[in-house]
Amino acid sequence: MEAIRVGLLGAGVVGSGVVHVLKRNREEIARRAGREIRVVQVCARNLEKARQLVGDEVQVVADPIAMATSPDVDVLVEVIGGTTVAKDAILAALKAGKAVVTANKALLATAGNEVFAAARAGRVPVMFEAAVAGGIPIIKALREGLAANRMQWVAGIINGTTNFILSEMRAKRLPFDAVLKEAQRLGYAEADPTFDIEGVDAAHKLTLLSALAFGIPVQFDRASVEGISKLQAADIAYAEELGYRIKLLGITRKHAAGIELRVHPTLVPAKRLIASVEGAMNAVLIKGDAVGATLYYGPGAGSEPTASAVIADLVDVTRLFTADPEHRVPALAFQHDALAATPILPMSEVETAAYMRLRVADQAGVLADITRILADSNISIDAVLQKEAADGSSETDLIILTHRTKEGAVNAAIARMEMLRSVKGKVVRIRMEELA
Repeated sequence: MEAIRVGLLGAGVVGSGVVHVLKRNREEIARRAGREIRVVQVCARNLEKARQLVGDEVQVVADPIAMATSPDVDVLVEVIGGTTVAKDAILAALKAGKAVVTANKALLATAGNEVFAAARAGRVPVMFEAAVAGGIPIIKALREGLAANRMQWVAGIINGTTNFILSEMRAKRLPFDAVLKEAQRLGYAEADPTFDIEGVDAAHKLTLLSALAFGIPVQFDRASVEGISKLQAADIAYAEELGYRIKLLGITRKHAAGIELRVHPTLVPAKRLIASVEGAMNAVLIKGDAVGATLYYGPGAGSEPTASAVIADLVDVTRLFTADPEHRVPALAFQHDALAATPILPMSEVETAAYMRLRVADQAGVLADITRILADSNISIDAVLQKEAADGSSETDLIILTHRTKEGAVNAAIARMEMLRSVKGKVVRIRMEELA
């Protein structure tokens, strides 16, 4: 049987991993797929680097559209990222009847509906296991392994850079800026880390997980996104004192009124397994009505872990190469005409518990004023921690944990607290999740 011919768009970290793993495990992969999977063309900005990677037996080209539409290519593998050249090449390949495997979460989160429509029109598959959580097979779990379930919620550590930073801040009691510089030095963070530290990368991935879990179109523009750049070491220490750890979580949960789609720092009980995920590792919790809660853990990035996911998609494409398109697993797990128009809830309607840290005057009556505001807002207090004022200081930290209540009520209560003369500066609020 003839080999499946791959056109590889990108010869960087992930592209080189794809080449190396395909070469090293060629026979094992062919045994699984039923035929050989062979890279026949590579397109990259640095042509010389690409030639060094693949050698003389693979054609190196400069035009991504020409490769995407070449009659010598069966499958386009896109690992360059971005939403311009990558999008043009993917759409061209789909129009030409080529299957596509991509690791591009930003493109699929923002233009996925267009890409999936083009795939249906071309009657070819789009596979994107590597777009979320690197080497963890989380897309396959949602699309196939958990297909019997009504999904209730998904919560995940899906950005390794921020998890490394939070782990280091907790372990070494260092401020955010110092740990970010170390993460950049070690290669965990980009020179411009904005997408990571402000939660955008995690929101791209969560958008795809939400669509797969609940059978809705991708809707990145409706996600609520908050990063870790304003997180302070003091709050990480207080959280640990109270039995919690802070993680940047992507959370999507279904209710009768709509679907939550949110990324933000979150206090998680230290006894939860996901709270113990450290360094640059990823972990995703999925709660289904039949299976209960399942946890998926592993490397969320890296050359060969991501290549592992890319090649797994290539194996699936190869197995189904001659299959009736109507009987393939749908890109978003649900049949296209069964996707729901369930609304995304505005953050003001989302219910969470809250951690609040207030810098207050060390004087009588302060706690009474604050608890009165919370009572007026129908916010129930779970715990209060008031620290002793430092020698010579007239101010101290007051920590309040609340029970679950709507975000809008918490925002209104915080606004009132900040108007009190006894409250100094802004109230720090971090959301809490039990993930039980």
